[in-house]
Amino acid sequence: MRYYIIAGERSGDLHGANLIRALRQHDTQAEIRCWGGDAMQQAGGELVKHYRDLAFMGFWEVLTNLPTILHNIKYCKKDLIQYKPDVLILIDYPGFNLRMAKFAHKRGLRVFYYISPKIWAWNTGRARQIKANIDRMFVILPFEQAFYQQYDYQVDYVGNPLLDAVRSFAPDIAFQQQYLENKPPAIAVLPGSRKQEVASILSVMMTITEAFPSYQFLVAAVDNLPDELYAPARQQPNVAVITNKTYDILHAAQAAIVTSGTATLEAGLFEVPQVVCYKTSGFTYRIIKTLIKVPYISLVNLIAGRKVVPELIQGELNTGRLQQELAAIVETSPARQQQLEGYASLKKIMGDHRPSEQAASLMADYLHLPA
Repeated sequence: MRYYIIAGERSGDLHGANLIRALRQHDTQAEIRCWGGDAMQQAGGELVKHYRDLAFMGFWEVLTNLPTILHNIKYCKKDLIQYKPDVLILIDYPGFNLRMAKFAHKRGLRVFYYISPKIWAWNTGRARQIKANIDRMFVILPFEQAFYQQYDYQVDYVGNPLLDAVRSFAPDIAFQQQYLENKPPAIAVLPGSRKQEVASILSVMMTITEAFPSYQFLVAAVDNLPDELYAPARQQPNVAVITNKTYDILHAAQAAIVTSGTATLEAGLFEVPQVVCYKTSGFTYRIIKTLIKVPYISLVNLIAGRKVVPELIQGELNTGRLQQELAAIVETSPARQQQLEGYASLKKIMGDHRPSEQAASLMADYLHLPA
């Protein structure tokens, strides 16, 4: 069969790659065309456009890049028509993908969505749009099934794909030799994978390094962003900037400071006590405050249904608060122990799924592929 898969961010590329491999177990002759990144291409997808040209975060950032976004939408529609896939599989990235779902549905294409947009956080009315335009939804957060049931829309919970990624992680011996042997204990710094995130947050994160002279700070950089974004970190004496080694950094870390997003759950699954950070443009934040419908921003707290990790949002993200919250968890303490106990509960809630395999198996059933 012919599959067209769209992922617009780095995490979507990782999950899309695992899904492609799992789909090929059911359909060895699969033809796969995709928007994503290096991981999806290496898994066997024919790459149309790289996510580095797609990831725009925040209302102001979207507005300023609107011509590029509209061009990408037009190009994708044209490419989709020419390719004529048997199914369109969308991975998160709602601003773009929900438009493509509506377009494809009107043209009679079958549409699957893997990793639901976070419409339960804001714009809940989009659930009706999803129900109208998407044939099957595969969700990765336990509470999302109940959310969609409110709209009489049955979805499949397949578990979180980070479970697959963390389960398959193997520590890099060379990394350990370079950064751990005869070195101070490590604090992980995860400033995000989008340009706007790193530009807004990393410089604040770096203001506390001198307060922890007996630790080294390992900054998780990503290769899809310009190297100059990490300049604030390179100026510090007890800081190392390391590219594409997030899991090795988390595996080594005693604590972490993490930009809100997928990385908060990754830190939780690695059982690394953390402080969650979030900051965006004032324009974007003012809009978000009026729309947000959930009590937390981190996935750890949202899944647990309670405050497991501290969240420093916008004005609260400052040197004094960040230093205070990190000091409370970096050594053995009640606050650190509470986070670790919270992580144990988190893992129980998420269950022991193999999400990529489960999603691919369900997709094969819905597509009536031979067993």
